[in-house]
Amino acid sequence: MGFHDLPLAERLLIARRGTAFFAQRLAELSDTDLDGETLLSGWSRRHLVAHVGYNAAALCRLLDWAATGVETPMYSSAEQRGREIDEGATLSPAALRNLFDHTVARLDEKWRNLPASAWDAQVRTAQGRTVPVSETAWMRTREVWIHAVDLGNGGRFGDFPDVVLESLLTDIVEMWRRRDLGTGLILAVDGREPVAVRPDSPPADKVSGPLAAVVRWAAGRGTVGVGIEGYLQEPPRWL
Repeated sequence: MGFHDLPLAERLLIARRGTAFFAQRLAELSDTDLDGETLLSGWSRRHLVAHVGYNAAALCRLLDWAATGVETPMYSSAEQRGREIDEGATLSPAALRNLFDHTVARLDEKWRNLPASAWDAQVRTAQGRTVPVSETAWMRTREVWIHAVDLGNGGRFGDFPDVVLESLLTDIVEMWRRRDLGTGLILAVDGREPVAVRPDSPPADKVSGPLAAVVRWAAGRGTVGVGIEGYLQEPPRWL
């Protein structure tokens, strides 16, 4: 069973658990630690915390869209999104932590108060996909669990619920297929049948290991715990 097969209440619970996981990692960082690097090239922890905070605010706009029928995009433009993160990274440590806490509370409130009849309302993501607003549960789940690892202070993909790992891998492979990426790539999770990203292409590279390690590699977070056969070291771009 994948994430999207779960009842909405369970999907929201997993998103909230991910938020708590990120919040725990953030709380363990001193104010000085916020200046440190993340697993994302070019981003400090300040940038990452600002991004996670503003992502919650952007999802709130999609929930407003669903509730009112008035189109409210996640971001006015890619440039506005990048500028917002850069400016957020300059906030004081206290203000940055408050940004995270405040936007998390707003998002949770909007999830709680959205009428049942509105959960199927169609909205548009920042990537241009039209989805039901219930997709915000997965969008936030993906965001907080992965970025908790990106903070670089102890979070691991092995900490994720299996349903999140499995759904992340499905998401990533489907994205590669839509973009015609991953030619010849085989993913072999321990105890499962290998999956060819492009079944119509001859095998050239194989990445194998435990589920958490394969997902970590596929998400572009390193080769720890995987075996690689072939010449491909970096995964195709996902997001």
